[in-house]
This record gives sequence, structure tokens and C-alpha cells, in this order.
Amino acid sequence: MTFTEALESGNLDELRTFPKADLHNHFVLGGSREYLFKKTGHKILPITAPLESMMEMDAWSGKYIGNRFNDSQGRKMLIEAAFVQAKNDGVTILEIGEDVWGLNEFFHNDIEELIYAFQKANDEIAPEVELRLQIGLSRHCPIDYLQGCLEHFWGHKEFYSIDLYGDELVQDIEKFIPIYDKAAQNGLVLKAHVGEWGTAQDIVTAVEKLHLTEVQHGIAAVQDESVIDFLKEKNIRLNITPSSNVLLGRVSNMANHPIAQLYRRGVDVTINSDDVLIFDSDVSKEYLRLYQSGCLTKEELDDIRQKALR
Repeated sequence: MTFTEALESGNLDELRTFPKADLHNHFVLGGSREYLFKKTGHKILPITAPLESMMEMDAWSGKYIGNRFNDSQGRKMLIEAAFVQAKNDGVTILEIGEDVWGLNEFFHNDIEELIYAFQKANDEIAPEVELRLQIGLSRHCPIDYLQGCLEHFWGHKEFYSIDLYGDELVQDIEKFIPIYDKAAQNGLVLKAHVGEWGTAQDIVTAVEKLHLTEVQHGIAAVQDESVIDFLKEKNIRLNITPSSNVLLGRVSNMANHPIAQLYRRGVDVTINSDDVLIFDSDVSKEYLRLYQSGCLTKEELDDIRQKALR
């Protein structure tokens, strides 16, 4: 059976046998709920209807995550769960990483311990998965604090990329220019969350100011033809998370997800999970949901899958 035949038949188990990339996965909420239940006895249920506000997401997090994993052992369990999830879903390229503040919080301010935790889980659970280790930044943190944390990360070739996430409106993107200039000097792939809650023009600003090569989300680009042309000209990849966009109210429904228009206009897009535990969004399900909703054809979805792996 081919990937397109598996889509056509709705065979999720078969879809999971095909290699896929997950380039937008926050490992804290990106792991296997079955693995975590087996380890802790705690059942984590996903949301099933679009949220009305971010307060509802905070309430979900408090109920199902809370402080249960807020120590070194718990954090490492979440890393393990991410690799179990990837292995079970046929993900062969997994881009995940720790937020810089987590180094002190969970890894005794020891960068080698942090790197080892990810590599150990990779080697022991899913050695067939290519780990692309990421440095995570929260927009909510002061710039000088982030720069201090990052001193531990610079120069470690194990890291593949850097990503900025959190409320797009909390700080001016220009404040992060010194950090991204340093990241570029360290040879990192430059990414940021933008165009999920913000505007199409915010995407252009972020790409130009931070010299991004990839954008996490970026779905607001569909609002402006000139921004679509800009992304094509600059060859900027959008790492999109469809179920997350629908359940957070950024898109009305899966059938009308802007990924179809962006792809058909020639923008480089990938399909990813974001937060599996909250959105029930493993990568195979995302492909199947997009197909069954009529958003994209099976041939288009297979093309997106194969390009992501390249």
C-alpha cells in the first residue's frame, strides 16, 4: 500500500508506517499520552472542541499537566515520551529542544546533562529518528536574561536550530536581533513563531529583522498576496500545525485551512503536530484530517510529506 492509498482508505495504522518529519513539536506537550499514563497512572485527555480563550488552555494545562513533571526526572520523562510518540507515528526527523530557562530549572545548569538527556532518549527509544536539537526562547523573558542563559548554549554543535515562541505581541521583534545575529554566527537554523496570532506583515518583519529561514505557523500570510510572493522569493518554509490552528480558533475548520492556498501558490509548507497531548495531533492524523476534510488532495499531501523529509 502506498501513502496515497493509505490516505484514501483512511488507514491510520498504515499511514504511520511511512516516514514523516515533525519540525514543529513542543516536546513538553508533544509526547505519547499512553507512555505517560503507563509511567505515572495519570490520564491526559486532549481537548475536543475549539477553545474560546487562552484562559481555557491554561485551565487544561493546570488540570492535566500542572506540576506533575516539574523536576529533572519528570522533564526527562517528557523527553522520552516525545521519542516514543515519534517512533509510533513513523516520524523519522524530529525537531525538539529545551527552553533556555529549563537548563537551570531541570538540568542543574549543566548543558552537557541537557544534551545527554535528549541524545540518550533518542538512542535508547528511537535510534532511527534523526534528532534536530533546538534552542527554545520565550518572548515573555527579558532580553538580558535570555542572553545570560544562552551563554551556556553557544558553541555546542549538537544544536540545530533556534526558535522564538510565546505571545507574538508581548515584545517588539527587533529586541531579539542581537540574539539571532549570534545564533547565525553559531550556524543555527533561524526560526520563530509568527503569523499565528499576528498579521501577514508581522511575518515579513520577523523574516527581515531576524533573517529567518523558517517560520513556525505563518498562516496569516494567506491574507496578503504580496507576503505570499515574499515567502516564495525568499524560499521561507512554513512549519504548520493544522489541528492546533483550528482548536485555538485561528482557522474556522480543517477544510478551509490556509495551508492549501499557501501550498498551491508555491509556498514551502510542512505538516506538524505542535502539541500532541492537548490537540490529539500526531502527524499521521494531521495528514488524514487534511485529506478527509477535502483541504488537500492525497497527491498534494504526499508531495508535502516527501519535501519535508528533504
